[in-house]
Amino acid sequence: MNADRQQHITQLAALIKDVEVAMFTTTGVDGRLYSRPLGTQEVEFDGDLWFATSADSPKVAEIALNPRVNVAYASPSKNSYVSVAGTARIVADRAKIDELWSPAMKLFFPEGKDDPNLRLIHVEAESAEYWDGPGTLLGKALSFVLSAVQDEPARLGDNGFVDLR
Repeated sequence: MNADRQQHITQLAALIKDVEVAMFTTTGVDGRLYSRPLGTQEVEFDGDLWFATSADSPKVAEIALNPRVNVAYASPSKNSYVSVAGTARIVADRAKIDELWSPAMKLFFPEGKDDPNLRLIHVEAESAEYWDGPGTLLGKALSFVLSAVQDEPARLGDNGFVDLR
């Protein structure tokens, strides 16, 4: 992996860390965009995202028809936002399910990690856009004060586009 790509992945991993729920967008069979909240599985972001779903979920059919998806993360408390575009696939690999299983998933899969309806969604990230600003009210106020006393205005945040291919 080249150094630039690894640096971008590390930056994105820091921005989405601790954001438990993402908005996952697919294209429906009717051509409309559908977004729904999904919990990101607790695994270090390395360019791949993982989600649990039911085999009979509409998401599975939507991904089969059009694997292009978007995953959006928002952390108002950190004042950071990330939008990841990528390609999804459905995974039924029991070893991977065992690896990613968490007790919280039992709420949706009462039979546990052996639930025959449990599938994973694997998203290979292709690009991302992020917005990252001072995270606290104090940080925002400090940026504002510094811009008032310096010749150059302080930036209230960082915005960038990252190609991960």
